[in-house]
Amino acid sequence: MDLRNALRICVIPDRKAGAPLTLEEQADRALQGGATMIQLRCKEMNGRELYETAIRIIPACRKRGAFFIVNDRLDVALAAAADGVHLGREDLPVEAARRRVPKGFIVGATAHSAEEGTAAEAAGADYVGIGAAFPSGAKKNTGVIGVEGVRKVVSVLSIPAVAIGGIGEGNVSQVMAAGVDGVAVISSVVSCIDIAGAVRRLSANMGR
Repeated sequence: MDLRNALRICVIPDRKAGAPLTLEEQADRALQGGATMIQLRCKEMNGRELYETAIRIIPACRKRGAFFIVNDRLDVALAAAADGVHLGREDLPVEAARRRVPKGFIVGATAHSAEEGTAAEAAGADYVGIGAAFPSGAKKNTGVIGVEGVRKVVSVLSIPAVAIGGIGEGNVSQVMAAGVDGVAVISSVVSCIDIAGAVRRLSANMGR
């Protein structure tokens, strides 16, 4: 699977939104529904916990042909033999990570504007996560740039892009029409009783 296809449906398991299921259980059910990427993001976990969680999730991703990336922690991503890492503005700079990873290792970056998207690509990012597309309960302090904001970032990129922030089956077609390759979702999928079904409905409503 190439990166653009892998970004189609990125599911981010979440302890609160997906309770009482574990992160591993959430990931497994999302993969059953057709998730093409799992991103491990849990700021409450230390490095050891993240690593141990990663190595429990990765086999399920490999079985389904899905990609697995770690948010924030390049060290954990490398130690667990993940497919890549996603770096935010407060994490290790993309260019620094790029110099330290093996060939084929994915480095993703976050962009809230066209300027940030251009800078991320210039620094060596393989893809950009754009948002927030809509208001989100998962990241309440993130500024909402809207669908038009997503479109503006995509317009300056030559690398793949994924939209994040408040995306669900009711609005996913709007962000896909803005030109992204896929979406990253949290509560709209993992808070559902039927996580696999939620992923299938999301896919059915993407429209492209």
